[in-house]
This record gives sequence, structure tokens and C-alpha cells, in this order.
Amino acid sequence: HVAGPSLYFLVIADVNFDYYTDPLGANRWPIERCQVVSESAEAFTKVARDVAFSCDGAVVVTGDGTVQEQMVRVRSPGRSDAEDADALDYPDWMGTKHLSALEASTREEVLWAITLSEENGRVTTFLDGSYQDYPRESIGGRWRPER
Repeated sequence: HVAGPSLYFLVIADVNFDYYTDPLGANRWPIERCQVVSESAEAFTKVARDVAFSCDGAVVVTGDGTVQEQMVRVRSPGRSDAEDADALDYPDWMGTKHLSALEASTREEVLWAITLSEENGRVTTFLDGSYQDYPRESIGGRWRPER
């Protein structure tokens, strides 16, 4: 079994996200190398590759493309939101990261959630409690080992 990179992005409307997330330890996006997604595609790609192989948690990006340094864990919906979460369709293939992204996408503050699966390279986008799946074969080739 060869594991590939794994990423989880939350694109949010407001920089105030503390009330539904918790810091995930020492997992950090190196903002000194890339703080704004659109400034340099090359820098963003290099940092994303490093983070994908070495960190865990969600990378938080505000609507203007600014990446927040601290990676986070998104809390499950509260009791008042539980009915909405129960109504979500959870396919069997979804792991913890995907389930979190699906639930997070139901929050008004979350504009979009995106995951990259380490198991098979599947990219999934989440919006308002629904998702669109892109198998690795349709967006690129097989995983290549790091050299």
C-alpha cells in the first residue's frame, strides 16, 4: 500500500472561525512561504505538497485567498444543527476527513470545502451539504513516490 498526499481545505467567509474549530496541535501552513493563494501558483503548489505529506487537519483559507497559519479540526454540528447533519448522505467510501468536510459545508460561514484523499487521490468538493467527486484518473496520473 502506497499512501499519497492528503489535504483538506476550508474556504470561509470570515476570519472568525474559532467558535466551530479547534487548533490541531503543531500542524501549520507555512505562511512565510505562501500566505495568499493567488500570489504565486508555484509557491502555493510547493507548500501544498509539503503540507499534504507532513500535516493533518483543515487548511483555512478566507474568501480573499489568505491562508491562515493554524490548521484546525472542525467541530461536529451542535445539537441544534444535528438534524441537518443527520439528513446528509454519507457514502460508504467517505473517511473522517470527508465526513468532516461534508458537515462543515453545511455551515453558513463555510463557502466551500475540498479534500484530497491519500488512499486513492480522489478530489472531492463540498458545498451546502452536497459533494462532487473527481477520481484521480480524471484529473491526473498515478501517485508518484517522492524522490
